Amino acid sequence: RWLVLTPEEWVRQNTIIYISDTLEAPMSLIANEVTINYNGLTKRCDSIIYDEYGKPLIIVEYKRPDVTISQRVFDQIATYNLQLQVPYLIVSNGQQHLLCRVDFENRKYIFAQQWPKYSELKTKN
Repeated sequence: RWLVLTPEEWVRQNTIIYISDTLEAPMSLIANEVTINYNGLTKRCDSIIYDEYGKPLIIVEYKRPDVTISQRVFDQIATYNLQLQVPYLIVSNGQQHLLCRVDFENRKYIFAQQWPKYSELKTKN
């Protein structure tokens, strides 16, 4: 479908291309604008990347380039993850791109210095 190329949409399109081309995630396993329900509230995940069995593997949150990736941004994506319980989160504003693994046992994020391929993420899940 045709969309207005807002700054956030530019970040979305370019990040999805990177995830598909460089990380080798199949486009068929990337869903955009995914609605979830949490505590009776309807929330919208910008993108969810699934494994080949349809299980959510990564939540992706996009921000405009002028939005700083802050604790507040991570709190937003972490709220989505309370419902989905995925092992990986990606946040991007088009200039800064962060991928982290969620360590549920120790309740912390482990940030990746270099992004692994999609196939490696699946095997660590």
